Amino acid sequence: MGKGLIEIEVERVICMRIEDLKRIVFDEIRQREEEGYDVMEVKRELLEAETKTEAELKVFLERLGQCPIKSDFPYIEPSSFPEIVAERPGKLEEVEVKVSDEDMFDKIYGGWLGRCVGCLLGKPVEGLTKEQIETWLNIAGEYPLRDYFPPITDPQSAPKWLKDRLSHLEDAFKKTGMGILRGQISCMARDDDIDYTIINLHILENYGPAFTTMDVGETWLRLLPYLQVYTAERAAYRNLVNGLQPPETATYMNPYREWIGAQIRADMWGYVTPGRPYIAAELAYKDASLSHVKNGIYGEIFISTMISVAFTTDNVEEIINVGLSAIPRKSRLAEAIRDVIVWRKQFSDWRETWSRINEKYGRYHPVHTINNAALVVMGLLYGEGDFEKSITISVMGGWDTDCNGATVGSIMGIMLGAKKIPKKWINPLNDRLKSFVIGYDNSRISDLAKRTFHIAKNMKRAGP
Repeated sequence: MGKGLIEIEVERVICMRIEDLKRIVFDEIRQREEEGYDVMEVKRELLEAETKTEAELKVFLERLGQCPIKSDFPYIEPSSFPEIVAERPGKLEEVEVKVSDEDMFDKIYGGWLGRCVGCLLGKPVEGLTKEQIETWLNIAGEYPLRDYFPPITDPQSAPKWLKDRLSHLEDAFKKTGMGILRGQISCMARDDDIDYTIINLHILENYGPAFTTMDVGETWLRLLPYLQVYTAERAAYRNLVNGLQPPETATYMNPYREWIGAQIRADMWGYVTPGRPYIAAELAYKDASLSHVKNGIYGEIFISTMISVAFTTDNVEEIINVGLSAIPRKSRLAEAIRDVIVWRKQFSDWRETWSRINEKYGRYHPVHTINNAALVVMGLLYGEGDFEKSITISVMGGWDTDCNGATVGSIMGIMLGAKKIPKKWINPLNDRLKSFVIGYDNSRISDLAKRTFHIAKNMKRAGP
């Protein structure tokens, strides 16, 4: 006799450590509050409960799922694609791409290189605050940032957190021979921001643009180690192993469903749809909905459509506005993007805008979609079309630095092309990257760009 759904769900809970389950419950409260749900009563009872067994925690999770949206919550944030399209401020139009095949490849290669460069730039300071990053650079005598992060030759004057970070990076360099600080870089170090770009290339090569969300999940299970995926992706991976299918993979015990994980998976969909942001948005949705909802999905759509249109213009504001037109106009993410656009017009110094972002959106987790997308837009606007300024400003803002640097670098790389990226940024990579994606370690970045270009050309011939 088969097991009932409730029995199966209980087994899933039991398979988790009680500490992990507790964390999920408390993170779920925060997530529900951010989505506008009234969780006050459940939160109070949870905090007052003296014992929290697995069964009790499961009950609290179920009750959180039944909480109503507050009547004064001002946002409209659907998760289904038709509803997302209905809530857009306008229609996404095709834009003619007036470049040769040679220039098209140069742009795609630029996107890959820019993503690697920006990711590597932000990698040493991932998780640090803006103030901590400034401390590092000031001790090194290199503020503002103009190159990869430098080692500090005499770290005695550094605070303990910086000494610990530098010691960890030095130990890793001695152990592997591959560093992420200036003078130690020999390739693009392994990072999930790059792994997902590779994974999505693999999906397109093996399934084509008609891939399903479940195809994405099965590819993760085959090619990605579980311990090398994080937050929402790890929750979705666990749910896949337990037999769940989309969209439940994105919602079951996944309080990270609006965090940045989908946003960092956006780039490939833009790379292969030059000038066709409406297709980039559709592909991004199929990928994002495996692990995310609402603003988590919008982040991937926003970035993919910006990349798609970056093939057609060097006007950064125009690129951002296309991305903004692809997501629900009454969403929190759209509001944050509009805020940054306004603040850019008010303040000439990016640090003034950063202060406004931090004041209004700093309450979100450091790896949330909304606050980090705001830093991406800040970097693009204050970079004023300059590759170096754009990636360094986005990284100096803190929070999820490798993700933001990678995204800004990708957009700028597409807009400018590989030939216009300064050599000091791309030469240390030696056209090589490391990856945990099975079969892709030690890939040449140029080869991945060629494969991406081939798909983009074939998709253009095939039509929408």
